[in-house]
Amino acid sequence: MQQSSWQGIKLVFRKELVVGLRFKAAWAAMLMFSLTTLACVSMALQGGTLEPRLLAALLWVILFFASLAGADRVFADEDTAGTLLALRIYGPSQAVLMGKMLYTFFLMVALAAFITPLFVLLLDVTVTAPGLLTVALLLGCGGIAAAGTLIAALTTGASVHGGLFSILMLPVILPVFLPAISLSAAAFGGGDSAGSYLVGMGLYDLILAVGASLLFDYLWYED
Repeated sequence: MQQSSWQGIKLVFRKELVVGLRFKAAWAAMLMFSLTTLACVSMALQGGTLEPRLLAALLWVILFFASLAGADRVFADEDTAGTLLALRIYGPSQAVLMGKMLYTFFLMVALAAFITPLFVLLLDVTVTAPGLLTVALLLGCGGIAAAGTLIAALTTGASVHGGLFSILMLPVILPVFLPAISLSAAAFGGGDSAGSYLVGMGLYDLILAVGASLLFDYLWYED
């Protein structure tokens, strides 16, 4: 990739970060959903414990549904503000895609870094393999970022944007979601981890990123 493309990616990422920190809509929605869900679960358990696989599933359900509150806004805000056409004219398609994907990944990693320690603390989770949990979170966030950015572009302008985004997102991210649960369960002491899960998640993340890159030019200029 040429230097100008890297510059474009950095400019798009910086623009998304500045706008996100200024208006904080996506950040607030994701954090409030995560904190509210986590607090409700913690109070419902009343000090009780769950088996590792259920804990892992609960963690990823929180992260996944929280992502729906933020990942779908990467194009919707510009579409609402009427600046999407200007971005199409002046922004190279691949730089826009990668910059927004990188921002979504950063957003998800920040959310996971904030929620996971609270999850471990409030639900009294024993983490026996923190390195494995970290890798699972990074790969899972990468898959959500790639899929979320592409589907957000696909559903831009739809009259039922939020509902359509959620419907399309789940089947696309399922091959990342299920291995992430298994790896997180292993990190919580629920059995041995399978190296094939890590390889599979990494390959699927790569497929999502490449697929998004190939499809995005058509979506960007034909929408």
